[in-house]
Amino acid sequence: MDHTQLIIIAAIIIFFVLKKLGQVNPRKARELKAAGAIVIDVRSADEFAGGHIAGAINVPLDQLSDKIESVVPDRQQSILIYCLSGTRSALARRILLSKNYSDIHNLGSIYRAKSILGGQ
Repeated sequence: MDHTQLIIIAAIIIFFVLKKLGQVNPRKARELKAAGAIVIDVRSADEFAGGHIAGAINVPLDQLSDKIESVVPDRQQSILIYCLSGTRSALARRILLSKNYSDIHNLGSIYRAKSILGGQ
């Protein structure tokens, strides 16, 4: 294996480790949900229509900046976000933090979210 392949493999590993580190732990997510956190699915409307967490609100990532204030006017409200793989939800978390939302938690993928919050 040459140096270029090693660098690519290392970069991929670092990417996935950092992605995991940014996700809320399951116990905390369940506590937040029980305390009234809003669950937001940032996948497309078509993806959402194909199945989602019960009670989740669909705000596609490309509409998040424009629509979040009408969906969640309280910037201190706890919000749990998920998507298909965890990438869009990580981006959504950054967007919401930049809009001064203070209690944003990334569930990661829909599969992880379902395993934490229930397979609804």
